[in-house]
Amino acid sequence: MQAQDKPRQVGPASRQAESRHLRLLVLALATLVAISFLSRLPAWSLLELRSFDYLSTVDDPRPPQGGPVIVAIDEPSLADINAQWPWPRSLHAELIRQLRAAGARVIGLDIIMAEPSNPDNDAAITGAVGPDVVLAGDETLIETPQASQLIRATPLPQLTEAGAVTGIASIDLSGDGTFRRIPGYEDGFAAMLMKTASGAANIALPSGRLIQSFGPARSYSTVSYYQALDPENLLPPGYFKDRVVLVGLSLQNAPAIDKGGVDAFASPYTVHTGKLVSGVEIQATIYDNIRRGLSITEARLPLVAACILISVLLAAATVWRSTGWLTIVASAAALIAFAAASFAGMRFAHVFVSPLGPVVAYVSVAFGQAAFDYAEERRNKRQIIRAFAQYISPDLVRRLSNDPSQLKLGGERRTLSVLFSDVRGFTTIAETLKDDPEQLTGLINRLLTPLSDVVMDHGGTIDKYMGDCIMAFWNAPLDDPDHALHAVRASLAMQAAISRLNSQLEREAAIRGDKPHVLKMGVGINTGECIVGNMGSTRRFDYSCLGDSVNLASRLEGASKNYGVALLLGEETARLVADTYTVVELDRIIVKGRTVPSPVYTVVHKADAEALAAHQAFIETKYAGTLAPADPAFDRLAADIPELAAYYAIVRDALVGDGGE
Repeated sequence: MQAQDKPRQVGPASRQAESRHLRLLVLALATLVAISFLSRLPAWSLLELRSFDYLSTVDDPRPPQGGPVIVAIDEPSLADINAQWPWPRSLHAELIRQLRAAGARVIGLDIIMAEPSNPDNDAAITGAVGPDVVLAGDETLIETPQASQLIRATPLPQLTEAGAVTGIASIDLSGDGTFRRIPGYEDGFAAMLMKTASGAANIALPSGRLIQSFGPARSYSTVSYYQALDPENLLPPGYFKDRVVLVGLSLQNAPAIDKGGVDAFASPYTVHTGKLVSGVEIQATIYDNIRRGLSITEARLPLVAACILISVLLAAATVWRSTGWLTIVASAAALIAFAAASFAGMRFAHVFVSPLGPVVAYVSVAFGQAAFDYAEERRNKRQIIRAFAQYISPDLVRRLSNDPSQLKLGGERRTLSVLFSDVRGFTTIAETLKDDPEQLTGLINRLLTPLSDVVMDHGGTIDKYMGDCIMAFWNAPLDDPDHALHAVRASLAMQAAISRLNSQLEREAAIRGDKPHVLKMGVGINTGECIVGNMGSTRRFDYSCLGDSVNLASRLEGASKNYGVALLLGEETARLVADTYTVVELDRIIVKGRTVPSPVYTVVHKADAEALAAHQAFIETKYAGTLAPADPAFDRLAADIPELAAYYAIVRDALVGDGGE
């Protein structure tokens, strides 16, 4: 007969791990769904574009070699020419002749000449233009509730008849008013400059692609208009030779974004500088993007979705086992990696994959799981606090919850001070109240509550209750260098609590006309090495201690009534508290399992040095077996140390019982 396989036992830790992993998978799926909805919002697209602004300018790229030269209509030119704007077209005609004479390959005038002006001036500009001149046009979409109307403004017909090329200088702005994309005009201003300069009939226009900016305002080689009117005297030789020259409004000091400007626009660099870029520099940037093939394609949905999925999987792998400070480090590294990968994609492949989706996905999964773990940890912490608050003081519970490493689960060997307390004669009281269980239960609770409070207030750990008996210990689960002293202080405070309870019971009995129940307590404390930890079964356990020292503490509590004292201390406990309390030796007892007698002690509060010396001599005589019932030391010591009067009487009675004289 084949033995059947035993079913696999799934422990609480395994179930908790499975639950955590399931929650993580649900979180990952929810993150993917949430991002798919968020990505449809306009605000999400603007955030992606803003990330493009930062990444495309982080290395501060500069205009490529051989790019356009800008002739700026700027403040110095306005002051030098000293003519009202717009300037006469004859002046622009003179500029064209000077630039052509200086060797310019193509001349682009980013100035709209769509309406007639002075006939002489129009004739002058008509005579100056030619196939090497590109004149700006404009296209405007006017939207009304009734209709949308597209208006295109182009140069005067006689200018184009004279050979001038028309280029639409209008640009597209994103929803936040920033220029980022190559305009979709086949006859765009920069596109026509490129066609004219290259002589090609057609060029590949990367319409709608993201543009690569080349620095803030005034990054292109720029001269003032008045200088270009006299290049031989005011500019270096050959400055315009074989160059594409753009003429347009470009203020010397770029206007701030909050003040606006004439023919000036926000660019990706505006996030760094807060300054606008002139329209003529915008055209130069578009031209270089077309000329050098530097424009950037936005990644399509499948690639973006794949990156987000990879990010979710990486985040899940990071927090699969646990979360902690390493999660923060790994997350920071991952976020930097996403940004670096996006930057590398722009620079080397000219493809922009926004890091926003992967970053949000990673952070949502990693820190979402961290939040779940934190909540779980807080819940477990509350459970620990609730559990241990029944045994140890709230201060110790807070310390333990703040630093769980101080609690070593399982067993460990430690030196503890163990206390046993028991109410003497409680069995008789219980027998008296057997017909009134509510009163008996109430009495036990009224007894154990103040005694337990005393133990916990003095930093002790309550091991267990055994009827009216309390077992407690010090120096576990947290370190307590003064554990013996705290245990003794607690025992004395317990005696005071019993006295207060007796006073209350006496008053209550007087009101009822009953005889009061007088409670007396014996305490035994011993210090020694024990095994302490969680002990019991896998389904139920207690934080407890075991060892010979525990047994001795229990025996001391039981033996205290035999010596007529409320407190009996072991030798090590007495040694540790001797500097604080007056301890006196009472006897030597043999503990089960030992062959050497162990001395026992108690604490006295009112005894001078002479009386203590006399007591020690009394003890030595007792050990020597030469003590007689008639010895005057009995009466003298009982008078000098009244706390031990009952002890001396017990010793005398024992001698009489043994037949001593």
